[in-house]
Order: sequence, then structure tokens, then C-alpha cells
Amino acid sequence: MKAKMVLYWIATTLIALETLAGGIVDLTRGRASVVSGPYVAAVVTGLGYPVYILAILGIWKIPGAITLMVPGFLRLKEWAYAGIVVELIGAAASQAVRGLASDITAPAVLLGLALASWGLRPPNRILGDHLLGKAREMGRGDEPPLLQIT
Repeated sequence: MKAKMVLYWIATTLIALETLAGGIVDLTRGRASVVSGPYVAAVVTGLGYPVYILAILGIWKIPGAITLMVPGFLRLKEWAYAGIVVELIGAAASQAVRGLASDITAPAVLLGLALASWGLRPPNRILGDHLLGKAREMGRGDEPPLLQIT
């Protein structure tokens, strides 16, 4: 159990830091590799997207990254994970359509990291377990209230 928790925090910290840095880079239209590489505006326009997509992505990445790290906000965490997964699948698909297989690697690895973080969550960070735990505390038995047979 302890190894699972360590792996969870490693994956979560890495994906949260990448998402936070990505949001800042998107908003400031910096370089794709933070200090080197092409500017993100050149990358997104090269993929056929308008530059303003960077503002939309950047604005949502920053609170998403923060949400993954803070305690509580379980429903918001689910939305943050969903947004990160959709963004990374979109990035990989956009690169695939562009035809450069080597550019799919980074979003694919980050997608794996996001999915690992989501899959390794401890019970106190899982929305369903949290609600089921409340139902049990209320004396409704081992089954969710709608499934309980009387």
C-alpha cells in the first residue's frame, strides 16, 4: 500500500507540474520546452489551430493542476483529470495527423502519467468511494442506497 501511495504522489506531482508549467507557457506564449524549442504559438498554428486556443488552454490548465494537488474537491478533481486527458489525447492526435510520429511521444507519455495518477488515487481522493463511505456512515449498509434490498 505504501508503494502505491508513493507512486501516486510521484505521478500526480509530475503531471500537476507539467500541467501548471504548460498553462503558464500557453498564457505567456513561451517556448514549447520552457527554455528552448519552438514557441507554442508556432506549434499550434502549425497544427492548424488559432493562437487564441493557447489562452483557453492556459486558463484551464492552471486551476486543473492546482486542483490535483490540494485536498478535497473530489468532483473537481475528476473534471481536472478529464480535461488533462482530453487535452493530451488531442495533442497526440494533432501530432499524428501532422505526420510526425516522434512528436506523439511526449503527449503519450504524459497521458500515461495522468492515467497512472488517476488510477493510483487513494480512497480519500476517489469521488465514488467518498460517497459510498458517507452512505455507510449513515447506516445504510454495504450497498449504495439505490441498490439496497429491504
